Amino acid sequence: MAVKNIMIVGVGGQGSLLASKLLGRLLVDEGFDVKVSEVHGMSQRGGSVVTYVRFGDKVYSPVIEEGEADFIVSFEKIEAARYVRHLKKGGTVIVNTQQIDPMPVIIGSTVYPDAVLEEMSSKGVQVDALDALSLATQAGSAKACNIVLMGKLAKYFDIPCEKWEKAIEKCVKPNFVEINKKAFKIGYDH
Repeated sequence: MAVKNIMIVGVGGQGSLLASKLLGRLLVDEGFDVKVSEVHGMSQRGGSVVTYVRFGDKVYSPVIEEGEADFIVSFEKIEAARYVRHLKKGGTVIVNTQQIDPMPVIIGSTVYPDAVLEEMSSKGVQVDALDALSLATQAGSAKACNIVLMGKLAKYFDIPCEKWEKAIEKCVKPNFVEINKKAFKIGYDH
């Protein structure tokens, strides 16, 4: 199998690292060679966090170059726009429609851009947008946005939901497994 590339992008504290751990666990359990690389940019202060997940028969490097990502899973709209140049032609951006103001917007030196997703779509990018925060809240925890987005990503894979749920059981603390399974199902069904 040719190497597939997934970028998970977000803001510190949104659970992108758990999402990449879950995805990596699932893919290893499926027998793929998997490389995961995390890039933190002031993540504890709301800065950008990027994780590369690459898998296939044999993967030699954990880094995804511009124009190589099959999927970008974005936990926030501006983060999707920031990394869209990494998407390959025909790739998909799965994006949470939640808006988290970056520091320059908070301090008033700039404004949050309008129509971020529409602009990407107008340039031919396949955008699969959902309000993961509302869906996570339906599941029982606003913190489960990451797993809602993994559920949406799962729709693009030929891996049964039961296997994703097994990976959730392995990666999530026991107290939160059921909420996360519910969040996954809601994202998958959306």
